[in-house]
Amino acid sequence: MSTTSLGQVNSISISFFFIFVAATLFITYWASKKSHTTSEFYAAGHGISGFQNGLALSGDFMSAASFLGIAGMVALSGYDGLIYSVGWLVGWPVVLFLIAEPLRNLGKYTYADVVAYRLTKRPVRSAAAVGSIVTVLFYLLAQMVGAGTLIKLVFGLPYEVAIILVGSIMLAYVLFGGMLATTWVQIIKAALLLGGATVLAIWTLYHYGFHFGNLINEAQIQYGIDFLLPGGLVKNPLDTISLGLALMFGTAGLPHILMRFYTVPNSKEARKSVFYATGFIGFFYILTFILGFGAAVIVGKAAIQTIDQGGNMAALLLAEVLGGQVFLGYLAAVAFATILAVVAGLTLAGASAVSHDLYAGVFKQGIINEKKELRVAKISTLSLGIVAIVLGILFKGQNIAFMVGLAFAIAASANFPALLLSIYWKKFTTQGAVASMITGLGLAIILIFLSPTIWVDVLHHSRALFPLKNPGLFSMAGSFLVGILVSRFTHDLQAEEKFAEETVRSCIGEL
Repeated sequence: MSTTSLGQVNSISISFFFIFVAATLFITYWASKKSHTTSEFYAAGHGISGFQNGLALSGDFMSAASFLGIAGMVALSGYDGLIYSVGWLVGWPVVLFLIAEPLRNLGKYTYADVVAYRLTKRPVRSAAAVGSIVTVLFYLLAQMVGAGTLIKLVFGLPYEVAIILVGSIMLAYVLFGGMLATTWVQIIKAALLLGGATVLAIWTLYHYGFHFGNLINEAQIQYGIDFLLPGGLVKNPLDTISLGLALMFGTAGLPHILMRFYTVPNSKEARKSVFYATGFIGFFYILTFILGFGAAVIVGKAAIQTIDQGGNMAALLLAEVLGGQVFLGYLAAVAFATILAVVAGLTLAGASAVSHDLYAGVFKQGIINEKKELRVAKISTLSLGIVAIVLGILFKGQNIAFMVGLAFAIAASANFPALLLSIYWKKFTTQGAVASMITGLGLAIILIFLSPTIWVDVLHHSRALFPLKNPGLFSMAGSFLVGILVSRFTHDLQAEEKFAEETVRSCIGEL
């Protein structure tokens, strides 16, 4: 591939972009008329069906990291790039069988509601809120970097201007439309992205007689057999296990994913949500496999890295080669919509952790006027939006799928162990829950800092103090271990007495 329009002003992309923004802002206006209470703002009034929520959940996962990041990883690293898609996908059965039903039946707006159900609420909510906010910020960072890179290349705008533009539109969605607007934006963009990616994958296979083996053979001819073998991206087997565990169990600890189960009316619809989401996501990840190899073969690794060192533009370059500027314009606008929707969901989850968990649950101890909580939620949204813009500017140039992997490690360590133990273990205590969350969060952040990712690549030391790029294996194990040990050496009579009540309610809901 010799030339590309990426990096220049693309009028077609801009047209698609404005059409989408206009449509979604209309949805936001409509939703704003229905978002006057905390239930409507946080949970869309519990009025979303299982199918709709499943599509919205899949929209959360078909993010910039999936569409742009994974396709780029496969294009540059070959087979190993798929570890992210496999890890993310297998996390959904965990959510389906262990988390979805109890979460919907026990909680109100956030996962902290569940952890604190039978434990002492103030310390548990405080620790849970901190874990949620840190997870959200890491995830936000990845999406903002993807958005900035995309808009810079498609619109020809400076990276910093692009980040501010994304942040501003996202804030409009959340501030005025709440969860209802965010959900419908997710549903629409998921449908558009699935349709566009499907057409691109079919178009790619058309060039190889609709035979995937021919595409793989061509990749081998161009890049050698190593391109089709493990080790191209993650060379250390222990690092592979650590990353896989983080991706798998992090799914069940992501605040913006868990929050979506409160948008449905009951646990039956919550289970349906996971079923539909798994199907949509599984299909989509098959497509990223084809798109990654297609980009490597048709566009070429050198051309991809010339545009973006992280490989994030591989799928869009493939779209341009096959379908010209019109197809590129459509997919670029949809990719941008994808980022907007995910960022909106993340910001809402972070805001709910501040307003519902910290302000209402900790500082006001549950005694608060609903209008005041809603006002705090909107102030929190604005603050998180500004932080997301700043972080997006500071961390430009990173591969977004990799950064999301770190967010998953934090979610798997800080959130998932305490959530699981609080639901299923009678002896779990308040002290154990707090210790588990603090240990998981602290270990994940410290080990990320000491890993090659920060210690070598950013701080330029010769050797990392922690050898693995992803800390999930050790930080998650540490969280479970500390939570269990502290619970063994402490006693929480209230927690034990309420366990039977919690078990019944987790199965049948509120009586």
